[in-house]
Amino acid sequence: MEITIRAIHNALGKSATLKGWVYNIRSSGKITFLQLRDGTGEMQVIAEKSTLSEKIWKNIHNVTIESAVIVQGKVTKHPKHEQYELQLSDIEIIHAAQEYPIGKKEHGPDFLLDHRHLWIRSPRQAAILRLRSEIIFILHEFYQKEGFYLTHTPTFTPNACEGTTDLFSVKYFDTKVYLSQNGQLYLEALAMALGKVYDMNPNFRAEKSKTRRHLTEFWTINPEIAFCTLDEALKLQERTIQYVCREILRRARPELKILERDTKVLETSAEATYPRMTHREAVQLLQSLGRKIGDKDDLGADDEALLMQQFETPLFVTHYPREIKPFYMERDPKDSSVVLNNDMLAPEGCGEIIGGGQRLVDYKALRENIQKAGLKLADFEWYLDLRRYGSVPHYGYGIGIERLVRWIAGIHHVRETIPFPRMLNRVTP
Repeated sequence: MEITIRAIHNALGKSATLKGWVYNIRSSGKITFLQLRDGTGEMQVIAEKSTLSEKIWKNIHNVTIESAVIVQGKVTKHPKHEQYELQLSDIEIIHAAQEYPIGKKEHGPDFLLDHRHLWIRSPRQAAILRLRSEIIFILHEFYQKEGFYLTHTPTFTPNACEGTTDLFSVKYFDTKVYLSQNGQLYLEALAMALGKVYDMNPNFRAEKSKTRRHLTEFWTINPEIAFCTLDEALKLQERTIQYVCREILRRARPELKILERDTKVLETSAEATYPRMTHREAVQLLQSLGRKIGDKDDLGADDEALLMQQFETPLFVTHYPREIKPFYMERDPKDSSVVLNNDMLAPEGCGEIIGGGQRLVDYKALRENIQKAGLKLADFEWYLDLRRYGSVPHYGYGIGIERLVRWIAGIHHVRETIPFPRMLNRVTP
């Protein structure tokens, strides 16, 4: 029977055929151990000279690292470990690979990024990418169950809704457009048509940052909900991350094991109620911990990291100063100096994984904010229509896929969470 490594337990004691690539080879004279991967996982294939024909044994010694092969044999269980093995009876070399450039020695990050197209084959990197896939699927599953409609928003946008300083401009026939930072304004229009919507799109940000949590091209899932306020949105975000933690622990144990992930924080976050504090309270706590931060300052990466040392689950920080937030944020009716918004910060130094806010619904106030921001009213007439025709309280937020994967996987740098990272000084391979 032909089977994948992921499902190999279903073939215990039976003859099975596997198709894959050899990522390591060890030999001890009369026994050769092939470490095989097929995209779904990795397992050991054992070839004993005494049980094989001379032709097959000779063929095994033509195998090189990353050769593509088809192997047949009996599936057995390792006598000491919770893993399966294949006792080889036949092998077909589909392609004998040339000498592989990535060896067992230590390689620097630039070398591995230059060879990213090959490095993603390594067990650790493949586990991260499988985990990414599972997390995205879980998020789609959650929002579909919650009654959201999946939609799509443009990548080309005719105007920069918050200024052009960190947007990429593109020549679009005879005019200039921008690569979208997110589809939020369009999602607002879609929410007014469908009620509860979300998209998953690439985002492009020309921010000249070299930190371990920034990319110039990244992905987000962005829910937008009509008839929704801050408190309702916080509850939904909490349920979202609880569901992700719960399901990833159930579905991706092999990947978490490969990554040597301590799952305690994920187990806690799957069930706990997440604490909340206002931006003002967060600033006061940071000041008590020795940080020099003012009431009108945004939280930086170091601020978030220090803040999250005090918490074992994600934390909501709400009600940021109006001056540091975009023109479309709704003001708090109890305190007009702050807006009705939130960030969700993850523990273990990962910082923000969700950011969003309640949208300003009053036509006159929104029009005034657009002008104060130095933006052209003509570019936003279609957006102002949403406040002319049936405006309702609504809330939207974005979940950073790479940042969420980074936290779930417990890895240091966001560049490992996407197949081919785009950063300030890297656009290849």
